[in-house]
Amino acid sequence: MNSMTGFGHKEMIIAPFGKVGFEIRSTNHKSLEVILHVPTGLLSLEDKLKKEIEAKLKRGRIVCVMNISGGPANKIFVNKKLLQDYIAVLKNIQDNFRIKNGVHLDTLIHLPGVLSLTENRIAPHKIWPRLNTVVRKAIDDLVDTRRKEGVALHNYLKAIAETLETGLGIIKTRFKKVIKDKAAKMSTDEERSSFFKCADIAEEIERLSFHIKNFRDKLSTAGPIGKELDFIAQEMHREANTMGAKSCDAAISVRVVQLKSQIEKIREQVQNIE
Repeated sequence: MNSMTGFGHKEMIIAPFGKVGFEIRSTNHKSLEVILHVPTGLLSLEDKLKKEIEAKLKRGRIVCVMNISGGPANKIFVNKKLLQDYIAVLKNIQDNFRIKNGVHLDTLIHLPGVLSLTENRIAPHKIWPRLNTVVRKAIDDLVDTRRKEGVALHNYLKAIAETLETGLGIIKTRFKKVIKDKAAKMSTDEERSSFFKCADIAEEIERLSFHIKNFRDKLSTAGPIGKELDFIAQEMHREANTMGAKSCDAAISVRVVQLKSQIEKIREQVQNIE
């Protein structure tokens, strides 16, 4: 059993590109949703990144952030042709309008398009072989944290299932006694039949017992089981509700409320299971 909550991070120096960091977080989600934030020059790698993630994770909202720092500095580009055109136009204006002031360097470098920074773009096919190592290690870290939290969830849910079995056993014993006592006080078969029709919870007890056992068995199943556990928890809640509505005994009603409280805890926690 794996949780859907986890975190992974890995950094590595990849010459000549600089220090590459890859961070991956996951939270619960009904399916697998992958959100990527990568540097502009590496957008073409998104499909490769998603395939690496999908190979290890089946459910969860996955948010990935990649950063690259410390690489070669951007270079200053001088658009000489444009600068020559600017100078020619300005000189023409001076001559035509008899302007004595010369053209200053400070004026020229602030003209649009004269100076710009050239971006050192990273070739995706060159960085991917080593970048893939960073990505896989970060994903492995995430998988490990999800597995560890999954172990804790397994133990927690197993303990609740055992509590449910104990509580349901008490209800079953109590119900047999209540039915016997109340039936003995009734004088006609019609009266007893009407009572059993409204108050008999034997079937609900058996069905809830089956669901609890099924839930415990599924806890030890390998692979993504969150959706199945959620469905079983819904069925348990439905049976407990029916038992509470049909109960004819205060002690049983109290026990049913306790069962429903434990089932709610299960329903809350299975939302985090892959």
